[in-house]
Amino acid sequence: MPLSHAIQVRFLKVFYAGIAAILLIMGTAGSSHAQQNPGESAWDGIDHAAARLISATTAVGQDETLRLGLQFRMQPGWKIYWRSPGDAGLPPVADWTGSDNVDAVSMQWPVPKRFEIFDIGTLGYEDAVVFPLTVTPIHPGAPIQLNGEIDFLVCEEICIPGHASVSLDLPSGTPDLASGAHLIDQYRATVPATDTALAGMTITHANLQNRPQDQIEVGITVTAQGIPFTQPDAFIEGPGGAYFDAPKVSLSEDKMSAVLRVTAPTRMTLASLQEEGVTVTVVDGPRALESRITPVQGALPLKGAMAGPTDQTPLWTILGIALLGGLILNLMPCVLPVLSLKLMSVMAKSGKSAASIRAGFLASSAGIIVSFLILAGAAIAVKQAGLSVGWGIQFQQPVFLALMVALVTLFACNLLGLFEFRLPGRLGDRAAAMGAGRDSLFHDFLTGAFATLLATPCSAPFLGTAVGFALGAGPLEILAVFLALGLGLALPYLMVAMVPGIVRFLPRPGRWMLVLKGVLALALAGTAVWLLTVLGATIGAENALSIGALALLAALVLATRKLTGSRLGRAAWPISAVLALAAVLAPLTMTPHIPMSDDQNRADAAGIQWQRFDPAAISTLVAGGKTVFVDVTADWCVTCQWNKKTVLEVGAIADWLSGPDVVAMKADWTQPDPVIADFLSQHGRYGIPFNIVYGPAAPQGIALPELLSAGAVKSAAVQADPQARIATSD
Repeated sequence: MPLSHAIQVRFLKVFYAGIAAILLIMGTAGSSHAQQNPGESAWDGIDHAAARLISATTAVGQDETLRLGLQFRMQPGWKIYWRSPGDAGLPPVADWTGSDNVDAVSMQWPVPKRFEIFDIGTLGYEDAVVFPLTVTPIHPGAPIQLNGEIDFLVCEEICIPGHASVSLDLPSGTPDLASGAHLIDQYRATVPATDTALAGMTITHANLQNRPQDQIEVGITVTAQGIPFTQPDAFIEGPGGAYFDAPKVSLSEDKMSAVLRVTAPTRMTLASLQEEGVTVTVVDGPRALESRITPVQGALPLKGAMAGPTDQTPLWTILGIALLGGLILNLMPCVLPVLSLKLMSVMAKSGKSAASIRAGFLASSAGIIVSFLILAGAAIAVKQAGLSVGWGIQFQQPVFLALMVALVTLFACNLLGLFEFRLPGRLGDRAAAMGAGRDSLFHDFLTGAFATLLATPCSAPFLGTAVGFALGAGPLEILAVFLALGLGLALPYLMVAMVPGIVRFLPRPGRWMLVLKGVLALALAGTAVWLLTVLGATIGAENALSIGALALLAALVLATRKLTGSRLGRAAWPISAVLALAAVLAPLTMTPHIPMSDDQNRADAAGIQWQRFDPAAISTLVAGGKTVFVDVTADWCVTCQWNKKTVLEVGAIADWLSGPDVVAMKADWTQPDPVIADFLSQHGRYGIPFNIVYGPAAPQGIALPELLSAGAVKSAAVQADPQARIATSD
């Protein structure tokens, strides 16, 4: 049935209106394509990806450099590649030679994403990306024309090569912000920083290790600044564009440090990695750091980041190291002041029964082990509170030092016979029944506990490794390692307890022991004086002398017990106790001593000009060709003083440290210092002494053993700088 005339007319109107709308839209589109916004070029490319140039300004102005961007857009599911594409792919390559008034173009690479398809790992960008460009005009202020020929590869399940020709003119004149300024800045913010302060993190170690089947493992230790890590990752670029797979990440408990381990490609060798180095880009959320580093061969430090299931060192190995470290601790200078108590305990048992000898030495062992367990509990509590913890840090506390002064004075008074230790009635009766004597077991127990307290400022060989593992791990590991340390320190006592007949070869007690007691009491008095000098560094010399006077007065009051008919002697115990307690609590009322700012910037007795510790300056000094020697020390660290007197201030080592090519830095940890604590933690150390040498050939540093030797320092000096001027023999 034919349509009516009215319906036909209406249909034609609608039809032609639609045609007109389509033509209008096409005309508008053509106009917009023909007339680009200022600061934007036309898109060019292929169906799956296109590129264009954008500028942050509409004119060149008078700036020495201009901010532009190379913008890509891709179809959904398609991607282009980073500068190191991975197992497959090619990065975009730009040729700017056809440009006018352009001297140089620097292209920056935002942080890429990881992609994996068919077990092939690649790095790149999907949907869209802007590569920030820094353009340097030949004649600033004159117009520029930036012409680029861009070759790229765009991939989904298949890969297609693409090409884009882009061109952008910027006239002279006063610049205004262009529409692309925000987009350029947005992607520029994702370009990895090369400055550690801007990146908020620092790469502290880069190590190489040979693994089974001729594999090489690269380990990167990174420390966060201020904000803990969330999900750190690293893109590692090796010699010849070698691609490294995604690293295995281990975070410390506080998430302030991380270790990223990755296996090098099979064609890589230790020599090529050490000669050519690697470029490491560490990424954690919005922050990223790019650094060119030279890994050194050696094991990664034992840190909290390696503790737990991700650690490569079995716990039983660490426990063996801890046992050996505790045993060696018996020979360290820190423990020597308590030798008097050990010696008198052994001499007093000469001629006694095997049961008595065994009980006494077991009591000393118990004192050591219980003390180590108490230290472990304290370390766990401090860690759980979120505070820094380290081996011997209690010697930074004036109250603890005052307590040690009081205890040393107490033991000296005991050696002089001013009082005797007494056990509670039932315990004393049981000890007497065993043949150990009513007072002996308590004295032996305290001897062991006291030996532990005096040992804590020492860091013996192997002890630093064990303590570093423990304090960076969880509560169970801390308990296990500290128990092993205690068993190691108590091992000589336990051996005598197993074979008590050894004591029978010693001279029997006699009057000669009175003279020996006096000499050993004098040695303990010397220990008290040393503790007071350490105390003086924290609260000032006058305050330390007042505490020493209280301890001495307590000893003199005890001495009145030997005076027949002395009224003071009858009340000596409570009065001495009050004086000793006053000495212990006195530091709470005293103002801490603040050293002068130049205390660490002056020459010592050997002529070594020690500089104030500045970890941020180390890399700059090394880059300038200097060798940096860092000595982390403290007045309370006896081993530190031993190293100084026997190695650092002697002969060729002192001459080398005083030389023009060496910067000697002293990190004084006598008082708490979070910068030093963080520096130790970065190197997997929680105790001192700690010495490390940095140089042009070892920018990551060469750590030295706890007990220094001239040979070890010389070897590290030459490794850090093969041109080091240091005598090979004295």
